[in-house]
Amino acid sequence: MIRLLLYSQDSALKSTLEKSLGTDCAIVLERRMGKVKERASKGECDVLIVDLDRNSLPVAEQLGFLDAVRDLGVPLVVMTDDDESAIAMELERRGVYHYFRKPPFYLELKIVVRRAHEYAVLKRDLDQVRRQLPPSGCGGMIGSSARSQLVYNLIRRVADLEASVLITGESGTGKELIARCIHGLSSRKDRPFVAISCGAIPETLIEAELFGAEKGAFTGAAVRRVGYLEEADSGTLFFDEIGEFSAHTQIRLLRVLQERQFSRLGSSQTIPLKARLLFATHRGLLGMVAEGTFREDLYYRVNVMGIKSPPLREHTEDIPQLANHFLTKYSQLYNKPLTRITPNAMALMVEYPWPGNVRELENVIQSSLILSDNNAIGTQDLPAIMQQPDLLGLGDALPGASFEDQLQDYKIKLAHKAVEECNGNKTLAARSLSISRTYLHRLIKDTEDSLTPSPPLH
Repeated sequence: MIRLLLYSQDSALKSTLEKSLGTDCAIVLERRMGKVKERASKGECDVLIVDLDRNSLPVAEQLGFLDAVRDLGVPLVVMTDDDESAIAMELERRGVYHYFRKPPFYLELKIVVRRAHEYAVLKRDLDQVRRQLPPSGCGGMIGSSARSQLVYNLIRRVADLEASVLITGESGTGKELIARCIHGLSSRKDRPFVAISCGAIPETLIEAELFGAEKGAFTGAAVRRVGYLEEADSGTLFFDEIGEFSAHTQIRLLRVLQERQFSRLGSSQTIPLKARLLFATHRGLLGMVAEGTFREDLYYRVNVMGIKSPPLREHTEDIPQLANHFLTKYSQLYNKPLTRITPNAMALMVEYPWPGNVRELENVIQSSLILSDNNAIGTQDLPAIMQQPDLLGLGDALPGASFEDQLQDYKIKLAHKAVEECNGNKTLAARSLSISRTYLHRLIKDTEDSLTPSPPLH
């Protein structure tokens, strides 16, 4: 049952909504702003519908009221008799979940109320999980989802072990952050943390960078150089993208792991390996072992314990928390006092598949904050690909398909999705796409024709 609080001066509107929304909603009518705030602050409603009536009170006063109830965390659905686009932009800026011009199309309103309720439930569950977590999470890492909790648990288990750890996952998922968290929770936390980007060091310099070199060990070695293995001392040495090492470097590293000692280039004196070693890769090392490009014996040396950093699309419930963290970070950095992300913008972010993972999310928040002219990030500030997420489905087109064929396929997908979201109501679906009902029928018919087998040739 959806607890719906209606703020309106029109007593007949409650009866109209009860008939239109059905038994799924329990509607309470309230005419006083103060009483609405009180009920919302006590958690007595899941969704708030505000009938914005310019004849009852000044619009500015009612907009201020919207700001007050929005900050209580209840999804706001607004109905207004104002058909100017400026009021729509103003409502979006103020974080309204959805708005309708009166009279609304009630089937559409029913869909919006249901989605707003789902949003409220998700937010309430997320807040409850946050309250149960320790304030610092796991070494400062952000995320409250089950997938994040699994990673935190593994980090705590391996933090004080001497075993090598292999951190796997797509680019941008925070593999180095996991490594730093392991170091920060270990007894080595006051010792150095040294990170190596394995693919960024030229092959001709890799041994000198890792092991160090004595003066005169090779051309250009004018002074003694301390390598990464020695620099890490009794701290942690993190090899980022270990799969980029050449076959020769893999052999040298394997020897170090086996003997727990090494020597600088140009010296026969051995130096004990004191550092704890962590490794990361976005590549499938087992596949590389099968191809012969990564040594099997080295694989089992580096992968004593494995931690997978999940892609963001597998823990989308963490997106609001991550997005707000980056918003706070960059609003301070750029001295732009943005304090929130509108519900519609957040909904688009949760639905987006994030191929670039957390790194892409951070970049989107940063760029959206710069572009925003308001006190909140709205849908208009997000990248175009996020505002039109169905464009991502174009990649499913058949190889070699022409531009026209792919465009037609995209239109058909849009039509079917709109009909599905409108519970089969084609009139509402056409309206939501701003096309005629006839054109919508033609798009759907194109799909049915393509699925009808052609008659056999004689």
